[in-house]
Amino acid sequence: MYIVSKDEVIEVLKTCYDPEIPINIVDLGLVYGVEVEGDKVNVKMTLTMPGCPMGEVMVEDVMRKLEATEGIREAEVELVWDPPWTPDRISEKAMKKITE
Repeated sequence: MYIVSKDEVIEVLKTCYDPEIPINIVDLGLVYGVEVEGDKVNVKMTLTMPGCPMGEVMVEDVMRKLEATEGIREAEVELVWDPPWTPDRISEKAMKKITE
């Protein structure tokens, strides 16, 4: 049985985007934690603002892509609000892309 690594999970998460901002959720700073337990993955993430109309779509996208990944049987995505997201969580690489 293939066991997925945390780094591989993060690479999958980099294929998920906030529909309103052309930056992946990792570089945007929305991913707060990733745990891999065998073939189960738990992701803690937030949104740029509570009540974001695209939140459900983003969570479904993350779950669908993770569960389509070899070595992952089950994915759980937990939305958390503490600490609140702020723009200073955006990676330097993504910030350069925004300001170009």
